[in-house]
Amino acid sequence: MDFDEVADELYAVAPEEFIAARRTREEEARAEGDRVLAKSISQLPKPSLAAWATNLLVREHREEIESLVELGGLLREAQESLAGAELKALSVQRNQLLAALSRQVVGLARRHGHPVSSGIAGQVEETLRAAMADPDAGEAVLSARLTSSLSYNGLGTGQRPELRVVRTPPERPAPAKPAPKQRTTAEDRKRTAEERRRQAEEAARREAEERRRREIAEAREAVEDAVRTAEEAAEAAEREQERADELEGRHKELEGRVQQLTDELARTREECHAVGAQLPRAQRRRQAAARRAADAVGERDKAQARLAELEGA
Repeated sequence: MDFDEVADELYAVAPEEFIAARRTREEEARAEGDRVLAKSISQLPKPSLAAWATNLLVREHREEIESLVELGGLLREAQESLAGAELKALSVQRNQLLAALSRQVVGLARRHGHPVSSGIAGQVEETLRAAMADPDAGEAVLSARLTSSLSYNGLGTGQRPELRVVRTPPERPAPAKPAPKQRTTAEDRKRTAEERRRQAEEAARREAEERRRREIAEAREAVEDAVRTAEEAAEAAEREQERADELEGRHKELEGRVQQLTDELARTREECHAVGAQLPRAQRRRQAAARRAADAVGERDKAQARLAELEGA
């Protein structure tokens, strides 16, 4: 079992699966008799949600992250050489690339079943800025083994970011060859048995201590997870409260509009009733006027005919 392979595997699993996967790999290493590797695996810290999202982004879009880190080097060179126009153009390119990667990490996390809040996305963007600003931070991000987000204040300030990334432990020296066997006496066998018993007790004590440290670490991780979950839940509750307030205001506005339209409808209905009551009389008067108009036309035609007759005579 190789430590790097195990670390790469663990920091690629979903956050809620990390502890179980780490325990499985630790037990496998212990079963193979490699206690040093088992201890190294047990000490791998669970990544924060922002670190997990950053590691995911590196695995899915490594070329873009490499370009981002390379662009950071160009920015530092431009700043050192005081190349104003070049620095401005690179800064525009940096902002565009960061914006695109921030959108990508939100979509990636959602597709992997872990939607991230705007605060987490901001931590990922701050981590990417640190990767641009500092070579060691860039190397840490490209390892895809971050355990927490990075931060960096400005370019060329000399302030070093706190790198929280899993490193490969140094190789262990090869075990010494056993000494040639010698004839043992009863006293030697007794001392050997006592030594084995002492070693077994010491191994049991160390294992119990390691188990206790592991349980404390897991409990601490559980507390950190609970804190992050509470913060995310508080952010979600705040967003829902804003949404509820917005809907409540809109509801009141619409209720006022409904009341206004109801009043207008009542007035219109009353006017309609009044007009309806006047309609029959208007129709009768129209019919009478039509008859009078017809009679007048008849009288006109007669008068015209009489006039024509007299003029002709």
